[in-house]
Amino acid sequence: KSKKTLAKPGVKNIVLVDGVRTPFLQSGTIYADLMPHDLARAALQGLLNRTGLPKDAVDYIVYGTVIQEVKTSNVAREAALGAGFSDKTPAHTVTMACISSNQAMTTAVGLIAAGQCDAVVAGGVEFMSDVPIRHSRRMRKTMLSLNKAKTLGARLSLLGSIRLAHLAPELPAVAEFSTAETMGHSADRLAAAFGVSRLEQDEFALRSHTLAKKAQDSGLLSDVISFKVPGKDIVSKDNGIRPSTMEQMAKLKPAFIKPHGTVTAANSSFLTDGASAVLIMSEEKALAMGYKPKAYLRDFVYVSQDPKDQLLLGPTYATPKVLEKSGLTLNDIDVFEFHEAFAGQIMANLKAMESDWFAQTYMGRKTKVGAPPMEKFNSWGGSLSLGHPFAATGCRLVTTVAHRLQKEGGQYGLVAACAAGGQGHAMVIEAYPQ
Repeated sequence: KSKKTLAKPGVKNIVLVDGVRTPFLQSGTIYADLMPHDLARAALQGLLNRTGLPKDAVDYIVYGTVIQEVKTSNVAREAALGAGFSDKTPAHTVTMACISSNQAMTTAVGLIAAGQCDAVVAGGVEFMSDVPIRHSRRMRKTMLSLNKAKTLGARLSLLGSIRLAHLAPELPAVAEFSTAETMGHSADRLAAAFGVSRLEQDEFALRSHTLAKKAQDSGLLSDVISFKVPGKDIVSKDNGIRPSTMEQMAKLKPAFIKPHGTVTAANSSFLTDGASAVLIMSEEKALAMGYKPKAYLRDFVYVSQDPKDQLLLGPTYATPKVLEKSGLTLNDIDVFEFHEAFAGQIMANLKAMESDWFAQTYMGRKTKVGAPPMEKFNSWGGSLSLGHPFAATGCRLVTTVAHRLQKEGGQYGLVAACAAGGQGHAMVIEAYPQ
């Protein structure tokens, strides 16, 4: 079916030339001894190898990350230097929870649309095998004072003030700063609010793992590059894909709200290490350099809601907004790729999208948005099964949409994701004419 193109008069066409990612591995496995910039560098080198891009042809690099390694706070720059990009190519790092690499990509789109750059590399990295664990505030204060203490007496007095309780470390938590609630707890409440049962969540998670396994075995996950881990083997596939059985999954206890919660380790995404990278150009520049782009990046939106009760409803709010911006309806979309943080969160969004009451009460709309049909939805697996390195997932979603559009012959794809802070994102992607 041929449909209208979404090109806008006077607006540059911006294209996705290609996208790659390292294998996404469960934290604490083969990547355990690396640092985040090692993974980011591997993704950048993979992108250079795949595209044959001259390193000096890149005008700018933007990378996302969520849990920062303090030694490489601008991880974009460290990874770019390590990957052999020109030291003349500027790079900066963005953070926006699970939509950090979406923010990196739309920043790239903005730089190109504004006529400041022609070719930008965007990506994201997350490394959960090693996270910054801090001393307590009291202990940090004492240590900083010790640093400044001039006399032995002053030092001894400070050392004498240390109590055992001061030695307890502070661990980073996947919790909302504004509400102090962990995301899993919030997902459990959201699932309950929309009447999503434990059975439905387990079924959805099983679907994700089954489809991911099928896609992996059929060679559809072509964005995954092989990576030689220093001192270890070559890794060439995601290692968290585990199709289980409903019986096995039913044995697990609730992970957050005990004893009656419905969110478990099996129907949630797991802590993951991984990195992704995409090459974004103006169409003109891509064609001038002899590239065949994969897709056009079209309209996008960011949304924000109340982080207490609507923390994970980003897709529900973002989808109608971006469709209206593009002049499309839900039926026009051939391929949907939504971020799966928790099965309960995805199911709640699908129910919210199907609810006239929700649309009228919370979204100021007369009628419901409508939910994506499952046969078009996350059909090569999702974050529950492929893994979810927080800041690397956005690029995976966009690259997957481009690949699915090519494979399935569709014209329009939609990416949507929720993020901590009650934020969300959606983007429309149009297939590049084959």
